[in-house]
Amino acid sequence: MNKNINSPKAEMVMVPLGGVGEIGMNCMMYGYGLKGDYKWIMVDLGLTFAGPREPGVEIIVPDISFAEQHRDKIEAIILTHAHEDHYGAIPDLWEGLQVPIYATPFTAAMLRAKLAREGMEDMVPIKEVPRRAKFDLGPFQIEMVDMAHSIPEPLGLHIKTDVGSVFHTGDWKLDPDPIVGPPTDEPRLKELGQQGIDVLVCDSTNATRDGTSISEIDVAKTMKELIKAAERRVIVTTFASNVARIKSVAEAAYEAGRYVILAGRALERVVNIAKETGYIPEDYSFLSDEDFQHLPAAECVVLATGSQGEGRAAMARIAEGSHPKIKPKPNDTVIFSSRTIPGNERSVSYIINLLSSMDLNIITESDAPVHVTGHPRRGELEQLYSWVKPDVIVPVHGEEQHLRAQQTFSKSQGIETVQIVRNGQLASILPAAPRIIDEVPNGRLYRDGHFILEDDEAIRVRRKISTVGAVTVSVIVDQKGDLVGLPCWTELGLPNDAETGEVDDIIIKAINGTFKSVPQKRRKDQNMLKEAIRRSVRSAINEYWGKKTVVTIMLHQI
Repeated sequence: MNKNINSPKAEMVMVPLGGVGEIGMNCMMYGYGLKGDYKWIMVDLGLTFAGPREPGVEIIVPDISFAEQHRDKIEAIILTHAHEDHYGAIPDLWEGLQVPIYATPFTAAMLRAKLAREGMEDMVPIKEVPRRAKFDLGPFQIEMVDMAHSIPEPLGLHIKTDVGSVFHTGDWKLDPDPIVGPPTDEPRLKELGQQGIDVLVCDSTNATRDGTSISEIDVAKTMKELIKAAERRVIVTTFASNVARIKSVAEAAYEAGRYVILAGRALERVVNIAKETGYIPEDYSFLSDEDFQHLPAAECVVLATGSQGEGRAAMARIAEGSHPKIKPKPNDTVIFSSRTIPGNERSVSYIINLLSSMDLNIITESDAPVHVTGHPRRGELEQLYSWVKPDVIVPVHGEEQHLRAQQTFSKSQGIETVQIVRNGQLASILPAAPRIIDEVPNGRLYRDGHFILEDDEAIRVRRKISTVGAVTVSVIVDQKGDLVGLPCWTELGLPNDAETGEVDDIIIKAINGTFKSVPQKRRKDQNMLKEAIRRSVRSAINEYWGKKTVVTIMLHQI
């Protein structure tokens, strides 16, 4: 412990930079010290994936400018597990922090593989620690606690300082048989509860749902039944990181006398790492998509990426008929062993409809228990509360409805103090009652090709062009401001009848009308003339089409 800041005035604070009020992009900072002078740890640094409202963007990461301002006082980043929404932003954002990263063996292996793909494998210091590790980081005493989830080695963090302790759950659920790895460590959580946990920072994703979720072992039983009963090929799509599901599908296939084909590089990477870290037996055999056409239909199971409808993933290419190797036939079976993440409904529905048009048998979680959530329902929240007995709950990891649902539910369980802390809000949480004390910079950054955009102006323009089209007009004038020659223009996305040339006529009339209406003396002001032409063309197209097209004017003087 750092005794230099052991003071009655010391406090523990927290500030989420992502992951609160939204699904994904998890990033939490915990601080300890005198007011305004804190030592920090960061828990997770995740991303979220772009949707239709962010055309051209690959991923979205949190704005961590606040953390960068204080990076000299950040002891480390601790990763709770290797899901993209918890560790995926590290390649893009670590350079601005340059602090060590603590991770368990599977998470560390996943991170190394990710960094290697970005050419950063030798840049980022990863401190690999075992499960259930205990270590000090400056004024923080850290203990890692096993939690069940949908990936190997998920963990919660017991974070203790001189003023009290916090338990940060990470993503978790209660599952007596998660197939891969141990269940949530009930005995240790009860011990921590007896010692005293002041603040529980808790996953809220399923706080709107009653009861408890089924076990991963139940999904494994269903997979065995479905694969054994299938007369032809079976294609299973799931999250590539769900090693337990991969193992269950493989065992079901082997038991039915079938081979397993991996379709998607992410699956290949995870399988290799899972074998290296002992979560999948070395003797489990997986084939490549090259073997698809050579296997009898009754001996084939395909594991494919793309359960969320991702356009470049294997499942989308199979559905669109563009996959070079995997071509399903009528009466083959496709199992969506996943739940659709909010925001992906349309893309997943699109894939399912394409597959249905091929006369394939589609099975989703609404048809059979082929997926289990990785997050706690209310029954599981109730059990955790009874074990750790927190004085305060801070709901995180969820949209507004989920945060509010956990707030209401925890109060119904007799926990009166619930503090919702939103992204960018700095909250003092110990030793006094929690309260918001400040706001820090926060927001979203957009990976756009080789760039990280600090604002979304370019994205807003793209979004607008996607609905109203664009026109670029080139006009030449002489030194008097008179029009020289004929204007030229290009148009994108406008409903133009090539035979009648209506849009062309509208544009030329609008340009000519502008030169007639603007006096020659005023035309020498090029900025004014450009804006007048732009407004005239935009107004004319709007009158014709009913949409305000994006119009750009290029004015040249000779």
